[in-house]
Amino acid sequence: MVIGVGNDLRADDAAGLKVARRLRDEPGIAVNVHGGEAIDLLELWSGTDAVVLVDTMRTGEATGTIHRFDATSNPVPLPLRGCSSHAIGVAEAIELARTLGSLPQQVIVYGIEGARFALASELSDEVERTIDPLADAVREEARALLARQLPKSPRQAPSRPPP
Repeated sequence: MVIGVGNDLRADDAAGLKVARRLRDEPGIAVNVHGGEAIDLLELWSGTDAVVLVDTMRTGEATGTIHRFDATSNPVPLPLRGCSSHAIGVAEAIELARTLGSLPQQVIVYGIEGARFALASELSDEVERTIDPLADAVREEARALLARQLPKSPRQAPSRPPP
């Protein structure tokens, strides 16, 4: 599953949504465009084995820089925490899910470094230029995760001892 997170009304904060929209029609990949609160991610990915999250971040790197990290078994890096425009950001939602035991088996996060978060409908030029390459990377990541997933075994009835 791919989940793009952001806010269409806050310039660069819409980058994750734009990436998800580019991937909506990809065969075999479930895509969610999520403009709500990050805490809702726990419900969105419930029952999913693997998720690729895409969001805008502010870490001080150059605008348009793409970050990728595997949050499957490692905590979200400290510089990426607390950089959301929401009360609870993607990083905090991931760590909450980890604590609650509801994190999918595989979690990959792509973040794009944003600069403009004021009310505006257009992305900065640097962020706009990275949308297509980021969508390509996310598509490949999602396909790789799907290829690695093992088929689920059918549920078996408990065995009974012989009579």
